[in-house]
Amino acid sequence: MKVLIINGPNLNLLGTREPEIYGTTSMEDYLENLKSEFSSHEIQYYQSNIEGELINRLQEDDFDALVINPGAFTHYSYAIADCLKNIQKPKVEVHISNIYKREEFRQKSVTAANTDAVLSGFGMDGYRLAIFSLKS
Repeated sequence: MKVLIINGPNLNLLGTREPEIYGTTSMEDYLENLKSEFSSHEIQYYQSNIEGELINRLQEDDFDALVINPGAFTHYSYAIADCLKNIQKPKVEVHISNIYKREEFRQKSVTAANTDAVLSGFGMDGYRLAIFSLKS
């Protein structure tokens, strides 16, 4: 199974960005663990701070399942929500922090309704749990 992990804005700073919220592990280091644990899967990773680039990558349609952390786009990107609506593959939205314990504007996801499941507050382990939940 080809699993695409997409991270949105500022998630390129994982490991150094607000470590009290996001931890001290970089996504690159965590990806090595994921690839080792899920060696029967092909795990692809893409991150961008630019909304249109994320949509372009999603529309490439070269994956079997999707794990997406839209970052701040979660709360207002109807463009990404529309894109997700058109993807007829297993999709899980992941949030490292528990968005429901944060600022009010972070407690709403406009993208979640177009995914099959949402994991929030499991730290980086949310990515692992999302891949584990996907049908192979």
